[in-house]
Amino acid sequence: MPGQHWEKRSFTDCDFTEADLRDLVTTGCTFTRCDFTRTDLGESKHHATAFRQCTFDRTVLTRASFASCSLMGSNFANCVMRPITFTEVDFTLASFVKAPLYDLKLRGQRFRETNLSEADLRNTDLGEADLMGARLLGTLLEGADLRGAKVDANGLRQAKLAGALIDIDTAVAFAAAYGLVVN
Repeated sequence: MPGQHWEKRSFTDCDFTEADLRDLVTTGCTFTRCDFTRTDLGESKHHATAFRQCTFDRTVLTRASFASCSLMGSNFANCVMRPITFTEVDFTLASFVKAPLYDLKLRGQRFRETNLSEADLRNTDLGEADLMGARLLGTLLEGADLRGAKVDANGLRQAKLAGALIDIDTAVAFAAAYGLVVN
């Protein structure tokens, strides 16, 4: 089904395993608990589409773009994601464990309570992103731009931050996370 254009369609509990959805364009669609295991979504474009609690396992997302989308509660495991574009995306409760998200522009995105454990976010622009409650255990943030980002103390303690760009508010939160008193 490459090259399809789906508009304002809803899919619940659908199995798209191993489907060829290259160049798919979605606008205003909703996917709830759908399985995209080993699906080829390369060069697909999604606008104002919601992927709620969907499974992306070994999914090809090369050159895909998501704009004004919600990926709430979706799980991404072993996906081919580079290059990929995210603009104004809500990743709340999503899981990107060990995901290769380095060198991306994720400025201002919402990652509330997202599992980014061991994800590679080196040199990624996360400025003004909302990372409150995000699981950052072992997350690589070396060289990442965190200026203006909202990150809680627990996340700051768990992530690998060497060389990350931060602002004064994050520096104070980092010091507090390690029990330092800023006077």
